[in-house]
Amino acid sequence: MEPYELTLSDAAAAIAARELSPVELTDSVLARIDSVEADITAFVTVTEDRARAAAAAAEAEIAASGPRGPLHGIPVALKDLYDTAGVLTTSSSRVRADHVPDTDSAVAERFAAAGAVTVGKTHTHEFAYGATTPTTRNPWDTTRVPGGSSGGSGAAVAAGECMVGMGSDTGGSIRIPAAVCGVVGLKPTYGRVSRRGVASLSWSLDHVGPLTRTVRDAAITLNAIAGYDRADPGSADVPVPDFTALIGRDVTGLRVGVPTDYFTERLQPEVQASVAAAVARLGELGAELVEVEVPMASRIGAVEWGLMLPEATAYHQETLRSVPELYTEETRALLEVGEFVLATDYLKAQRLRTLVQAAWKELFSTIDVLAAPTLTCTATVAGEPEVVWPDGVREGTTTTYVRFSQPANVTGLPSITVPTGFDSAGLPIGMQVMGRPFEEDVVCGVAAAYEAVSGFAGQLAPLHREMAPA
Repeated sequence: MEPYELTLSDAAAAIAARELSPVELTDSVLARIDSVEADITAFVTVTEDRARAAAAAAEAEIAASGPRGPLHGIPVALKDLYDTAGVLTTSSSRVRADHVPDTDSAVAERFAAAGAVTVGKTHTHEFAYGATTPTTRNPWDTTRVPGGSSGGSGAAVAAGECMVGMGSDTGGSIRIPAAVCGVVGLKPTYGRVSRRGVASLSWSLDHVGPLTRTVRDAAITLNAIAGYDRADPGSADVPVPDFTALIGRDVTGLRVGVPTDYFTERLQPEVQASVAAAVARLGELGAELVEVEVPMASRIGAVEWGLMLPEATAYHQETLRSVPELYTEETRALLEVGEFVLATDYLKAQRLRTLVQAAWKELFSTIDVLAAPTLTCTATVAGEPEVVWPDGVREGTTTTYVRFSQPANVTGLPSITVPTGFDSAGLPIGMQVMGRPFEEDVVCGVAAAYEAVSGFAGQLAPLHREMAPA
């Protein structure tokens, strides 16, 4: 096994035992990037020199006094929305083609404090406004999309180009690429991780979090990056537990909500069957499966778009008016639509969101977690603008991808996606587990319990298999 094939947890253990050095690990990851980037284009920028210097420094420090923690010497990548001092940060847009920040984002600071080795900046759907990431391809099948907007991070983690890929999630942009790329994606509770220094799509819906190859790796990463930051107005001043604490614990008696609506509508039969089997496995492990109706299901999409459209346009208003030609046609169109949302409609969306959140709070008084498909379908063919359902309904690709993930953004609840298997084309399927506010440890514990019996933990995409026809 090559070092890049290790999970974060295994690599950290090998480093702590002096069986692997950060330099050897980083060299392996950089070589992997060099060998596969032509196929998937996950990175905007590879910071090879900085990574080698950071790895050498980590190696020297660990040799002298031991690792600071499990991220010390571990190769990570940041979505290209995250400011990184002295490194090009473009948001995958010509609008910021020459943008080099002077300061680090909060997450970049925390990674540096943990001794992580940043190997580069990963592609996003332009300014995170979409769910397919057109610049990048899925390492399970390079004719397919990697999901988005954190598609570069999803593809990089699945291909072994880093052990953590940081993403952002406004309507599903961590969980979507994680699900279609066959990895784990954790969207924490709103306010759990600081967004300072991360380009915003919609301030009241934006979250940041990790994509990794196992649930434990995601929890370890969250341990390092969670915490209050007064510079982020949405940051929550709440205690930070050990998010790995419930991994490996028995799930007997935990009440797992199984939706009878919303998450059952217009989805691929293979996705439905795979996730149903995964939920059944939780039942076999001792969890109590409780059928539930999704509260205010018909209002969730309206709230999501009613908030996101005007907030995104407000963020981009100056550049949209001064350099509109630098945006892609898709992003510019969405931003222009946001100009026409009335202030009264925006306020109604905020009020309705409050009602949705209250209804979901009541739901979680009867269950501990909710388990459901992460997405309606597996990875679509690149360039296909829509999904056509058997009943004739045509749904835009981004719209269908966010449909099952947006409830956790509207409510702000923590949600993790974990692989459950593959469709007949060999494309990954994911299940999401949602929990109560700031109970990421519970969410990770349930997801890890399934992962432990699934046989899919830590998998890498077989980049050299025969690809499906375009």
